[in-house]
Amino acid sequence: MLLSRFRCPSAIMASFRFSQTVRQFGSSAVQHGKLVATPLQVFGIEGRYATALYSAASKQNQLDAVEKEMNTFQGLLKTDGKLAEFCANPSLQRVYKKAVLEEVLKKQKFSELSINLMACLAENGRINKVGNVLSTFFQLMSAHRGEIVCTVKTAKPLDNAAMGELKTALNGFLKKGEVLQLTTEVDPSLMGGMVVSIGDRYVDMSMATKIKNYTNLIKLPV
Repeated sequence: MLLSRFRCPSAIMASFRFSQTVRQFGSSAVQHGKLVATPLQVFGIEGRYATALYSAASKQNQLDAVEKEMNTFQGLLKTDGKLAEFCANPSLQRVYKKAVLEEVLKKQKFSELSINLMACLAENGRINKVGNVLSTFFQLMSAHRGEIVCTVKTAKPLDNAAMGELKTALNGFLKKGEVLQLTTEVDPSLMGGMVVSIGDRYVDMSMATKIKNYTNLIKLPV
């Protein structure tokens, strides 16, 4: 588990500066009073916490190490039912949650940055959102590496030849230095064609959508 002295980030995020009470959460961030620009714009509560972690880890050159720890914690949430229940339980006092997480994560030798994040989440009653915070942080790290996430849905699995053609076409959308991260899914309801989501672009070329559009056109009054 995780927890340390990572105080209220509300002021940190809102004013883009770290409170002097935040211990060891990016010493340079405290000195310069501003966050490191992220490679991807994220929003909401999850975005603010993920941005704070990304900024602090970046300034301490610990992005890869922190990402590894966040992956470990995410894995624990998925495999340890008691930990997941502990984080989600609203009846437990914040101070208690913080103390327990801090003790467990220190024993697992997590870095102070990671411990401080969890401490902050617990102290501010946000530890139940830790899963979303981690997912958002991973999005930032993926963008940091120049990865472009793409999801392609088809009515049936693609054979090797079709997959090769698809990858060639998708790589044509990428800029220099970007890397395609392709995930394929099978959805029989599409009937044929495909639905492509790449970065912030979405293209529906499924047969089901074409039929629906044609049907709506036929229903229009002449």
